[in-house]
Amino acid sequence: MIAFAILALLTVAGAIAAMSLRNLVHCALALTLAFAGLAALYLQLDAQFVGFAQILIYIGAVAILIVFAILLTRGSEPPQQSILSPSWLGGIAVAVIVFGVLAAMILRSSVTHRREIAASAQASVRQLGEQLMTKFLLPLEVMGLLLTAALIGAVIIAMQEKETK
Repeated sequence: MIAFAILALLTVAGAIAAMSLRNLVHCALALTLAFAGLAALYLQLDAQFVGFAQILIYIGAVAILIVFAILLTRGSEPPQQSILSPSWLGGIAVAVIVFGVLAAMILRSSVTHRREIAASAQASVRQLGEQLMTKFLLPLEVMGLLLTAALIGAVIIAMQEKETK
């Protein structure tokens, strides 16, 4: 229970920092912290595949790609000086309303009142890995090539924009 509370606080703190910090690089690093907290929560819940996928895909690829994109495209812009904008009050009000509606719907749901425990899934990380490396190898490789081509294209576009300035 204590580990869950620490991981939940870490995840929420990372998400709040990602929304509230002004420096984009700091926001991306805080988002990475929130992703890591989610991965740790998944691993604590014995969802190893989802936890490791969170680490590999979101932390290892998406967060690093965001940091690279920010560093390649926004390096020469001066930082913004505004500390608090008037739209914060509206954003906070909308967030509180959405949270209230979601909490009410969850509390009224019949799923929260069930007492029986569902049977655990039989698929393990090893079985999923074997399927990815045998039956789904071609789609996995095609996705890897597609993501690599997209990353190379983004770097080429960013480099051409810097040369023209």
